[in-house]
Amino acid sequence: QVQLVESGGGLVQPGGSLRLSCAASGNIFSIATMAWHRQAPGKERESVATITAGGSTNYTDSVKGRFTISRDNAKNTVYLQMNSLNPEDTAVYYCNAEVAGRDYWGKGTLVTVSS
Repeated sequence: QVQLVESGGGLVQPGGSLRLSCAASGNIFSIATMAWHRQAPGKERESVATITAGGSTNYTDSVKGRFTISRDNAKNTVYLQMNSLNPEDTAVYYCNAEVAGRDYWGKGTLVTVSS
């Protein structure tokens, strides 16, 4: 059983930064593709950033140049560094792990960007 626990969300002013963390239990982390998704109020969940086991990354266009996904396999943790935040980034952010065709999800952490 894989469990994912997100942390690091909160309230931040426009232009500010936050770093989200996702700690994974289980022994599959090093081979899993990890991702951050988000769901804003009234909108569908969308993929924000992905990092493969080999370290290749991919970002949705709206966060390119502002967000950075990284992973520490020794700590079974994936991070999302978010800079230059704007109100459109307000959402619940979910950690996702995909391995061997199975998806695992965390419960999410709320990020609110507001003055």
